Amino acid sequence: MTTKLTQLTMSGFKSIAPEKPLTIELGDVTVLLGANGSGKSNIINFFKMMSFMMTGNFQSYIAKTGTSEVFFYYGLKHTEHIDGKLLFEDKNNKDTYQFSLTHAVPDTLIFNSEVIEWQKEGDDKPFKLPLELNFKESALLNYKSNQTAHVIYKRLANCKVYQFHDSSPESKIRQASHKDLADYLQAEGGNLAAFLYRLKEKFPAYYGKIIRYIQQVMPQFHDFYLEPNEKGFVMLKWTDNSPDDYMMLPQQFSDGTIRFIALATLLLQPPETMPNLILIDEPELGLHPYAINQLGYMIKAASEHAQVVVATQSPGLVDEFEANQVTVVEKDEEKGCTIAHKLNEDDLKAWLKDYSLGQLWNKGVFGGQP
Repeated sequence: MTTKLTQLTMSGFKSIAPEKPLTIELGDVTVLLGANGSGKSNIINFFKMMSFMMTGNFQSYIAKTGTSEVFFYYGLKHTEHIDGKLLFEDKNNKDTYQFSLTHAVPDTLIFNSEVIEWQKEGDDKPFKLPLELNFKESALLNYKSNQTAHVIYKRLANCKVYQFHDSSPESKIRQASHKDLADYLQAEGGNLAAFLYRLKEKFPAYYGKIIRYIQQVMPQFHDFYLEPNEKGFVMLKWTDNSPDDYMMLPQQFSDGTIRFIALATLLLQPPETMPNLILIDEPELGLHPYAINQLGYMIKAASEHAQVVVATQSPGLVDEFEANQVTVVEKDEEKGCTIAHKLNEDDLKAWLKDYSLGQLWNKGVFGGQP
């Protein structure tokens, strides 16, 4: 990767107060650690909203929520606008994208302002360009001829939020999918079978690595049987180590196993197909402690090719990372808003001689507890 998102500042969005903007520093791996209700998922949802901005489907996204009221901190009576500022950096440049959203009748959000800035190393001050507003959709879509706007657009358009919580028998993740719908892994894993089929055909080394990781958490698993039917649909059939080659169906995976398969596919895919920014909300749900350990390894492997942001409340998962990769998310009791602070390895050095990060979190040493 060359240009990376290094900082996000947001305010007025859901649990993030306009008078207390929230700033998140982002590295190759960023772990958002906090209890239920702290606002971790709201940070992830801010990225989800921005990804819809880059597709030209922002208004559809707002409409699907039911009401624009839910986007504002304590509603429209308390909050007038939602603001975001993103800083992208490489060795020679700093690019900034700022936007502001406000309410519009009958019940939607529109862009109140959009601005990009760029500053090359050695320049005294950045060059600033207010974008001509399109109001209903991001003006970035109309500025692709501008190099800075195009770089920012490409980074945000290739930012994908994933959540594999629904593993019920009727869930998308267990369904057959068409082999032609496999350019990337979908947000809820709805094309998991087709995507694995593509990896097996075009990237066998990466497919083999995924299989090995699945076998580590499910020793009886042998391999997938991924063959399109006459209409081109692929089902997630599989075989175990029994000698009779009995064909299993996706419904015969446990909830934890099917989630781990989706996570392994997402995080171990080849760089050619991987998003440049991957966000995962509570990936540890339903996983065995050993699988959580393997999840940590997979996140680190993915971070060699993409930035990875993970929201979690798992002490076991946070133990797989360094303190300076962890941002603690919690509620300000007085304001009822989300606040966050990044851990400092040096501040915890004495504690870390005897305790893991997960143990320190459980003890309430650095906050983030209910």
